[in-house]
Amino acid sequence: MVNLIWLLMLAIGIIVAALTGHIENVTVSAMKAAELGVEVAIELIGVMSLWLGLLRLAEEAGFIRGIARVLGPAVRRLFPTLKPDSPALGAIIMNLSANILGLGNAATPFGLKAMQELQKENPTPDVASPAMITFLALNTSCITIIPATIIGVRLKADSANPTEIIGTTIVATGCAMTVAIFADYFIRRRKR
Repeated sequence: MVNLIWLLMLAIGIIVAALTGHIENVTVSAMKAAELGVEVAIELIGVMSLWLGLLRLAEEAGFIRGIARVLGPAVRRLFPTLKPDSPALGAIIMNLSANILGLGNAATPFGLKAMQELQKENPTPDVASPAMITFLALNTSCITIIPATIIGVRLKADSANPTEIIGTTIVATGCAMTVAIFADYFIRRRKR
């Protein structure tokens, strides 16, 4: 449906430009947008490389295992069906850590790994397990303390204060995660 909406918006824009005699603006705008997209992507590589490198160092140094021990009780309460030594817990914590740092792209591989591990422990492979549903809710709504990608985009756009969004980001994502956790808990409890 969204693809259809985008297609209609593009088609209408091209038709209006053709009817008003400004069809060349469509080509110029498309080229400028493509160029800007490549520039932003290349500049974000630096930000992503920095945070991915720090995450990798944290993983290799055992910091993630330490975080896992600290967060373990809370994560186990969120995922009561998982075994305490489940490999899915490490991937879940890595995914949440990347999301907390605002690195959605870096969180994706960890999220996929977590889902693969959760699927291995799923007693009914054709249906998402409660742990998979909880993880999806957390992944989608995870609190973001350092929105690194957005700060990088704001830097590229020459924002006067690219970090001013941190406070509102923490509040908004904190509310979203709280609602997701409570909704998951109450829906699961009601289904029992």
